Amino acid sequence: MVLASHGQEPPTTGFEIRSKQTIGANNVGVDETVKTFAKLSTTDIVAEPIEDEEPRLRDAGLDLFNRLKAELHSRDAEQQRSKANTPLLSDTELNVRLEDYIFFSHCQSSTRILCLIGAGLSTPSGIPTFRDPSGWWRNYDPAELATPGAFRRDPAIVWQFYNYYRHGALTARPNHGHLALAELCKYKDSMSINQNIDGLCERAGHTSPELESAHGSLFEARCTKCSYVEVGSLTDPIVPALEFLEDTGIADIKVSMKDIPLQDLPFCPAQDCGCLLRPGVVWFGESLPYDPIERIDAWMDRGPIDLMVVVGTTAKVYAAAGYIHAARKKGAKTAVVNMEDNGEETGMAEPDWFFRGDASQVSPGIFEEVVGMFGEVPKTM
Repeated sequence: MVLASHGQEPPTTGFEIRSKQTIGANNVGVDETVKTFAKLSTTDIVAEPIEDEEPRLRDAGLDLFNRLKAELHSRDAEQQRSKANTPLLSDTELNVRLEDYIFFSHCQSSTRILCLIGAGLSTPSGIPTFRDPSGWWRNYDPAELATPGAFRRDPAIVWQFYNYYRHGALTARPNHGHLALAELCKYKDSMSINQNIDGLCERAGHTSPELESAHGSLFEARCTKCSYVEVGSLTDPIVPALEFLEDTGIADIKVSMKDIPLQDLPFCPAQDCGCLLRPGVVWFGESLPYDPIERIDAWMDRGPIDLMVVVGTTAKVYAAAGYIHAARKKGAKTAVVNMEDNGEETGMAEPDWFFRGDASQVSPGIFEEVVGMFGEVPKTM
């Protein structure tokens, strides 16, 4: 059933909803239905089809009534459990779509929430996405540099790319979307699968065990031969040879690249090794690391999942897309926050939710009922 968006003419229900308090409407629209019945209980409303009404409208109306009654029943049950009054919607809040109102209620009542975080969450902070042409670097497709083959062929160019990306991440700041997801884990039993490598989730206070950065980190480096891993290095640049001046515009194809000898790149400090270090990220063609996947799977195996939140990603690539299907099998409803709608790829189906827009602005709004509102992002983050 398609519900009315703001500024659009709401569809009619095609049936009569009546209240035992004689509050009712004939062929009322969806938005008006919410306004009229938000304060009623399940025992106060009945529905009767309008005789000779077009079947399509009658069926749409019955669907609306069933959904509304289920929501009211859920609210009443929650009141009985908590022995507390559930706040009624204010006049200004009555303009939300029924679809959104049901999401807010479901999010509040959810106990276990699984989140999948993609590049679209960090784009508002100034971090380009690999899948966007604006993210290209010196006419290189970053996806072509992020491979084991590219590193074997030219480790200097790959390290210069990651050094540039790393510097940008260090100078960027988490946005309100990062803060909202970090705050959500304080109120819910949650697990966030982070596909980003920029460290902004962690700087927003979203850390293990509620966050698993399955694709690695720009601030890790690991040996190409032994088991050495350098973790949490914020030195910028990681070695002196990779230093560049702010005004050189290294991302500009017109600016000449430095010819960096192999011996000046980062090398393993482990005794009896001394082999080349590589960025500690998962490249295209590589498997996700075992340990974070084990922890994610262990969390998922603990019980049913109430809500799956997909933020800033089309989830076209496995294993990301696989987690969405796995969560749905465990009972999760799915909410997607993204600039583009890729419902088929993400396994979206009714009665799920899609919120189109900037993830840094949309995410705080849809979780406000749980985490509250945010002020300015601290400059120290």
